[in-house]
Amino acid sequence: MAAQFFTATGRKKTSTARVRLRPGKGEIIINERKFEEYFGRPVLRLIVNQSLEEIEMIGKFDIYANCSGGGHAGQAGALRHGISRALLKFNPELRAALKAGGFLTRDSRQKERKKYGKRGARRGTQFSKR
Repeated sequence: MAAQFFTATGRKKTSTARVRLRPGKGEIIINERKFEEYFGRPVLRLIVNQSLEEIEMIGKFDIYANCSGGGHAGQAGALRHGISRALLKFNPELRAALKAGGFLTRDSRQKERKKYGKRGARRGTQFSKR
């Protein structure tokens, strides 16, 4: 009998994380690499584990994820969002705790597009007297 997976998609900025969660020993694999190897900075590892710490289930799930787009910080946020959504499928009663921590809200902030006639999104051309 195969173990049951709880799947969800998390997003932040331009990053997307497809997450599969199953009860296990706490192994985290991202893009077929170990968690510590993929996220070298401790701050990013802390971000990913925040939702599991909130409900005191760290080390109780095996997590397999595919992350794409954006940078490492965006991918860490997307992974946290995906883990939170997968935890809801595992146990809907966790919603109050995850919602209070802000882990179910998708961070939709994106880079503003550059407009024509401007040097950036908002910065205008430099004034020249002559």
